[in-house]
Amino acid sequence: MPLDPQLTGAPVVRREARDKVTGAARYAAEHTPPGTLYAWPVPAAIAAGRVTAVRAVDALAVPGVHTVLTHDNVPRLAEPDDPILAVLRNDRVPHHGWTVALVVADSPEAARTGAGRLLVEYESTDHDVILTEDHPGLYTPEEANGGFPAVRRRGDFERSFAAAPVQVDATYRTVPLHNHPMEPHAATAWWEDGHLTVHDSSQGSNAVRTSLAQIFGLDPDRITVHSEHVGGGFGSKGTTRPQAVLAALAARHTGHPVKLVLPRAQLAEVVGHRAPTIQRVRLGAGLDGILHAVSQEIVTQTSTLKEFVEQAAVPARVMYGSPDSTTVHRVAALDVPSPSWMRAPGEAPGMYALESAMDELASALGMDPVELRLLNDPAAEPDSGRPFSSRGLAACLREGADRFGWQARDPRPAARQEGRWLLGTGVASATYPVLVSRSAARAHAAADGTFRVEVNATDIGTGARTVLAQIAASALGVDVESVEVAIGSTDLPTAPLAGGSSGTASWGWAVHKAASGLADRLAGHRGPLPDEGLTTTADTEEETAAGSPYARHAFGAHFAETAVDSVTGEIRVRRLLGVYAAGKILNARTARSQFVGGMVMGLGMALTEGSAIDPAFGDFTAKDLASYHVPVNADALDIQAHWIDEDDHHLNPMGSKGIGEIGIVGTAAAIGNAVRHATGARIRELPLTPDRLLPYLL
Repeated sequence: MPLDPQLTGAPVVRREARDKVTGAARYAAEHTPPGTLYAWPVPAAIAAGRVTAVRAVDALAVPGVHTVLTHDNVPRLAEPDDPILAVLRNDRVPHHGWTVALVVADSPEAARTGAGRLLVEYESTDHDVILTEDHPGLYTPEEANGGFPAVRRRGDFERSFAAAPVQVDATYRTVPLHNHPMEPHAATAWWEDGHLTVHDSSQGSNAVRTSLAQIFGLDPDRITVHSEHVGGGFGSKGTTRPQAVLAALAARHTGHPVKLVLPRAQLAEVVGHRAPTIQRVRLGAGLDGILHAVSQEIVTQTSTLKEFVEQAAVPARVMYGSPDSTTVHRVAALDVPSPSWMRAPGEAPGMYALESAMDELASALGMDPVELRLLNDPAAEPDSGRPFSSRGLAACLREGADRFGWQARDPRPAARQEGRWLLGTGVASATYPVLVSRSAARAHAAADGTFRVEVNATDIGTGARTVLAQIAASALGVDVESVEVAIGSTDLPTAPLAGGSSGTASWGWAVHKAASGLADRLAGHRGPLPDEGLTTTADTEEETAAGSPYARHAFGAHFAETAVDSVTGEIRVRRLLGVYAAGKILNARTARSQFVGGMVMGLGMALTEGSAIDPAFGDFTAKDLASYHVPVNADALDIQAHWIDEDDHHLNPMGSKGIGEIGIVGTAAAIGNAVRHATGARIRELPLTPDRLLPYLL
């Protein structure tokens, strides 16, 4: 059944907005059953080695402390599906911040005090926490994240690059980045008659239930996980995190419900981060600007616990045509916390390097950066040869240039100045794959004329309830206010996590299928509905397993205007403008919020965010929001998000592509390119802090 354009696309107000601003929305740490105890994790104070002793006498003497859990008194459990969940299993310390004990008490204050009085003794070993491009431990994995081959070669890059009249050969660096959602990772857990219930701050409660079932040796039906309201995640809550395991473990040990909120200072080393990258990009082109050779070689790091390879070279396999290409990932396993998913993994750092190199190529050619990108816009995906289901990059670049006033730009670097401020503009492209996973949903028509849709989706601030209600109402042909939406619990039909910009496409497909089936049943029904109403269930296993002969991607173009203080090196972003081609936009209000949010995150990546590792202690130096600087309102002066209408029939019944991540992808490069245009200085390492820029301004 086609969607009603009056319902999908409309700027419907977010359903849970009032609950959130009034405090009625309850998060994982706001469920407090009678008798709840509070847990405080104790992080390892060494970078590598083992625990030799835990002396708990002083901690247990703190009034209100019930117990101290360590590897010595925790019962043996099954191996987890993710090594980062193997907490309190043995005496090994794989990295600084690894949980070595858990203090459980009557109050958070008592638990924290007890943790401070716990004496942990260690035996340290040599550690290695610094990534270099010539690290002796570098190796080439079989795959990068997402199942992408670590190496792809097309044609003879070296020959083609050597023969190219115009060449760019540059190395770009990005530092570790952290997700730092507003709501810390938290879990409240209790056992009742052998059944485990957990409220967890997670992007997917089904995944949490699966992990807990394996660890505790339970049938999944004996576990219920709720993630009804989640205060951001940006990837860090996309997989099960230790708080759920520790809370469940402590609850079983004490016989009480247990609440655990990871302290902000511990998040950086426990819940994942974007790994640093060193990226060498080589572009070879003719004097006409046509690319002949493209190479992107990535060096990154993983932990000794698990392999996680940031797929930063993958976007180069999508973006621009060339007969000869090489994309390679290499990785070193260091004594660092395990990196993990962070908004637009691979695309965000990879496109920063590629789009910076494209700007350098435009400068070398004396060509407009927008025109260079349009000139190399391929008709089919370069790596696979598959046709695009739709590719709106050119339209985004053209419309963005018009809206931004790009045509009036003086191409000369360091040519515009207002007093002490040097002004510049920059552009970058963006891409993100269209991802979709199997989902189930249930649609119910009640006898009173109302409707209810159930699907275990997770709303991490995106407005999932609202958009799913719009999809269901459109398929049913009813008013959106008559549709109730239930999400966020494993008691509901199974659904994939909120991640990879795939949530709405996956859940919405199942909701559309269930609602359409219910509409058909209602159309054939005669007389009043029975008291129990009518219910239809749907599963998209067959549809999502079929795959597609098309290369399916969202695209975008970012434009930035920056002002650089010629005395202090301070950078201010005066304007950011993004134009996106992301299929059918299902809710204009929430979509604009997602695009703008991504751009703000890209602004932080460009100018303020970064976590250095102390080589002596092996820990991240930025442990809180006082030292890890995310953008604030004063940094986001003028941010505009627009989109073009795409009618792509090769996606899903809604015709939608993901929008949660593409906003970040090109922003950092556009800002970096604008800074280069303002100053004439090309800084190839993020963030673009004054200390990096000042030497070029003196």
